[in-house]
Amino acid sequence: QVQLVESGGDLVQPGGSLRLSCAASGFTYDQYALAWYRQAPGKEREGVSCISSSGLDIWYDDSVKGRFTISRDNAKKMVYLQMNSLNTEDTAVYYCAADGPPPGYSERLCPDLSFGMDYWGRGTPVTVSS
Repeated sequence: QVQLVESGGDLVQPGGSLRLSCAASGFTYDQYALAWYRQAPGKEREGVSCISSSGLDIWYDDSVKGRFTISRDNAKKMVYLQMNSLNTEDTAVYYCAADGPPPGYSERLCPDLSFGMDYWGRGTPVTVSS
């Protein structure tokens, strides 16, 4: 059974930091690209960051560049999102997602996050407020 379980969401003051974690199971984790999305109240879900199966291809949305850092630990089957200098516009439910390789391949570069991913977590809420 495929599972992506996020944790680490919390209430934080503007300028603060949080580290989100996502535990993966039930699929060939090290062949999948992993991504973080977020959905703010009243807005559509948007891609925030992605890391390829090798860890060498990393993408960030312009809104979080320089503030967020994505990483993965293949041994633990975990993906992380370190979020610094948080502001109120970062308030959202954050989702972890995974996308597998094309047929015949064993690696996955970061896909276009505007398209769907293979697997999704249920999300963890982040609220940035004073």
